[in-house]
Amino acid sequence: MEEKTLQTEISELNQKVDLLLEYVNQQRLKTNQLEDLMSDLQIVGKDMYDTAVEELDNRMVEIDPGQVKGLVLRILRNIENMNQFMEMFESITDLMHDASPIVNEVIIDFTKKLHQLDQKGYFEFFKETGTIFDNIITHYSPEDVKALADNIVTIMETIKSATQPEMMHAMNNGLKVFESIETENIPEYSIWKLMKEMNQPEMKRALGFFITFMKNLSANN
Repeated sequence: MEEKTLQTEISELNQKVDLLLEYVNQQRLKTNQLEDLMSDLQIVGKDMYDTAVEELDNRMVEIDPGQVKGLVLRILRNIENMNQFMEMFESITDLMHDASPIVNEVIIDFTKKLHQLDQKGYFEFFKETGTIFDNIITHYSPEDVKALADNIVTIMETIKSATQPEMMHAMNNGLKVFESIETENIPEYSIWKLMKEMNQPEMKRALGFFITFMKNLSANN
């Protein structure tokens, strides 16, 4: 029984030794592979360095090792700032990605609105408005524009007064009366007939309005 136990322990020990040897062998292979890789990298790095030096020499570019060292140190000192910049860039990228559907909707709505305005003739209207301004500019001199600027307050006050409801109503009535008069068949009035018409209440009120208007106009002047 003891012999079997000892044999079993020896077998287990041999298995462990084999595993250990296999592990050591694998580590040796990895070390050899790493050494080969480093050797290859050194060769490639040397070739790249030689090529870079030759290219810089051909282009007459001089590199100051002190400046390169300073640049490397600055990069190392600003690693945190660079990380912050990259985080900010990632945030902006995420924001743009999230906002893309909204921007697309805004562009689509804006395009539809422009189409509606075009269908209603807004663009053609503004185009013709530009022609109006061209005609004004070519017709009036700078002196005319200056005179307009000097009197713009008076003009605006006149327009304001003319557009009051009672004034608009009076002008509208006057236009309606003018339209109702047959200008081609106006009756002739003699002096006697004119004197007779002057006694009519309507003519008296009209004459009174005219005289009052002229008196007030003279007073304001």
